[in-house]
Amino acid sequence: MDKKYALVTGGSRGIGKAIALKLAQSGFSIIINYRSNHKEAEKTLSELKELNLDAQLLPFDVSDQKAVNEALNQWHSQHADAYIQILINNSGIRKDALLLWMKDEEWKEVIDTNLNSFFYVTRHLMQNMLVNKYGRIINIVSLSGLKGLPGQTNYSASKGGVISATKALAQEVARKKVTVNAIAPGFIKSDMTADIDEKEHKKIIPMRRFGQPEEVADLVDFLASEKSAYITGQVISINGGLYT
Repeated sequence: MDKKYALVTGGSRGIGKAIALKLAQSGFSIIINYRSNHKEAEKTLSELKELNLDAQLLPFDVSDQKAVNEALNQWHSQHADAYIQILINNSGIRKDALLLWMKDEEWKEVIDTNLNSFFYVTRHLMQNMLVNKYGRIINIVSLSGLKGLPGQTNYSASKGGVISATKALAQEVARKKVTVNAIAPGFIKSDMTADIDEKEHKKIIPMRRFGQPEEVADLVDFLASEKSAYITGQVISINGGLYT
């Protein structure tokens, strides 16, 4: 197997796009997952191709177990001699509301996309990692999953669930040289934070600025490398000093 494959869910924009670019520059063949924004996905793919980096698109809804299985089974049927070594669980949505007025679908959509997707995608890819005795699973969580934020009970619950799952799974697979870690960004300039008052929120950040997607991508790149072989079950914050 010559190529080393990395799957980035939610890889067409923001933090996911930065991760895809960085891992491609480190020599991985990138599989960019997205759900429906074909325009942004094609744009990201074109940018990678223009840099002579290896990438492909794999659209599917991470919150739909059947869609996950069908897409990944098809990929494996087309790449019989390969497996996905690196999984970046990056897909995530927000549906903010105070719990008292939160709608059922606002709870369910966030849990399905942010938490259940971790289970669906990770379980599917983990078997090959274990058989090959090598793999990296990196989960993009959030400050909200550590601290909890008002108006984000659903989001905090979903990210907190992935944090706990990260710690548990890491213990299950460590002997097979598969590491499982999480990265908890604070306020990062992206689509996810576009509706947040940056000027006001910078006041509570010791560095007095929002982070850049590329700064998260650099940390992902390290955790995806062989240099991180003895790091597993960890949740690493990248938040400009905004401690919980």
